[in-house]
Amino acid sequence: AAAHPPAARLKIDKGDTPRMKKNRPPCVAILLLSSFFLATVCPAAGLGDRPVTCEGRYPGHLQGVDWDRHQAIFWAFTSVLVKTDLDGALVRKIDVPGHHGDLCFHRGRIYVAVNFGSFNDPEGNADNDVFVYDADSLELLSRHDIPQVKHGAGGMTWQKGRFIVIGGLPEGYEENYFYEYDSDFRFLGRKVVQSGYSRLGIQAITSSGKLLWCGCYGNALLRVTDDYQMTGRWEFDCGYGLIHVRGKRFMVTLGRFEEGVGYGGILRAAVSTDQGGLRPLREWLAPPAERQRREKEGRR
Repeated sequence: AAAHPPAARLKIDKGDTPRMKKNRPPCVAILLLSSFFLATVCPAAGLGDRPVTCEGRYPGHLQGVDWDRHQAIFWAFTSVLVKTDLDGALVRKIDVPGHHGDLCFHRGRIYVAVNFGSFNDPEGNADNDVFVYDADSLELLSRHDIPQVKHGAGGMTWQKGRFIVIGGLPEGYEENYFYEYDSDFRFLGRKVVQSGYSRLGIQAITSSGKLLWCGCYGNALLRVTDDYQMTGRWEFDCGYGLIHVRGKRFMVTLGRFEEGVGYGGILRAAVSTDQGGLRPLREWLAPPAERQRREKEGRR
């Protein structure tokens, strides 16, 4: 396994709360107060309606995304962890070790599924950790060994008081595995879902409350209940990450690649349908070169 980087802790400064200027006409004051309320109490209004392009290009392709429900999006580009604002402008980035997969935000921290070993090996040979970062500074706070994820930890989410980790799958397996951990990463158990084979397992996962939405390579979307019953499988491109925003609203990633420049990522708005799957809010397709690259790509 790769050498473990030292953990660090950061004291987080609290910003001042903006104050209303005095002597404003009542109507202006009401408008300002309403705008402030929407921006601070209802931050979801800022994500889920328009595309977001992540600033920059990176050596590895996009593995997953999440957001802090307020003002920041977090992107894992395999060997670089990136933080942007809701418009995609770069706020901070750090180089990271191993294979940083899909991630999740929870209570001021970013949790990333990381593998230093093999993926999709029937014999296992994975070497998994969860890396925990401060969401403000991206400072590494701690790491936790999760050896139970046999075929390689590729992503994770938080749902109903537990972390759920997903990952790789050997060719021909007709089921996927979900690994539960408590908030201190004590192992709670492995759950088996009869999903049918999905190429390289599950790459990305998000929770909408009682449902888990899972993105797989090969344009496959799986929907699973919180007690691990398979309730649907659709052809939908979301293997590089997806975020539940609110209600029926989601954001879904598209990977980008430019020869000699590197990899990037775009978030596009999508909604859940009455039939149970997801559909784009507006019709969108990856560029032809990007689609061809995805079809040829045989790694995570």
